[in-house]
Amino acid sequence: MNEQNQFSKAIVVMGLLLAIGMATAAFILGVQAKRAVSGQQSITVKGLAEKPIRADSAEWTLNIAVTDATQRGASQKLATERKVLEDFLEKQGLPKDSITVDVENIYDHYDEVFVKDTPRQVRNGYDGSQSIRVASRDLAKITQANKALLHLRADNHPVTAQPPNYLVGNLEEIKMSLIADATKNARTRATEFVRQDGVKVGVMKSASQGAFYILPEGGGEDSDNSYGGVYDKSTIDKTARVVVTIVYNIE
Repeated sequence: MNEQNQFSKAIVVMGLLLAIGMATAAFILGVQAKRAVSGQQSITVKGLAEKPIRADSAEWTLNIAVTDATQRGASQKLATERKVLEDFLEKQGLPKDSITVDVENIYDHYDEVFVKDTPRQVRNGYDGSQSIRVASRDLAKITQANKALLHLRADNHPVTAQPPNYLVGNLEEIKMSLIADATKNARTRATEFVRQDGVKVGVMKSASQGAFYILPEGGGEDSDNSYGGVYDKSTIDKTARVVVTIVYNIE
């Protein structure tokens, strides 16, 4: 009988030890799991920064187009019209060292004629064309010259022009300053999101930069894509914008 009692007590003790061990293991695993889950919690936010900027240079391309019965005649007309255009630019206050003259092009001119109601292309003389490019930091003179070109065209001079491109020189400097501001904005947004949950925003897990935008003043859109985003070249006053996406740990 004593041996049976001792055996029963041993069984009870072993059961208690086993229960304590299992409870301890469950507690440890629970803590570790909680920490693991906590370490995996994160929040993803976007940060935005923008500021007004101003173009500091301009590029302007003008084109001359003539037609003549001979190659020589087409070349002479180009020379005459080029001189008229260069004099015009000089009167607008744009010096010769700001002007680049492209090589002249002479090529066959074709007229469309109908033979028995069938259209045909018939060579009839020669076309001549030439481009003149102006680069200047005097934006006011470029703008004024672009407006004054209408008077030159009104006098039947065969000159056309593309709209001036107004450019920003220190794009990389602007971009870096905006990335820093956008990163601060992202943390502010993340902090506001978790404020009501009694947790804190921890370290940054990852970050990525979106496109870099140079927009017209006020943030309009432009279809000319370059520099990894939108680059408006039609306006002097612009808005620079950067968007970043950042993932933060939650503590």
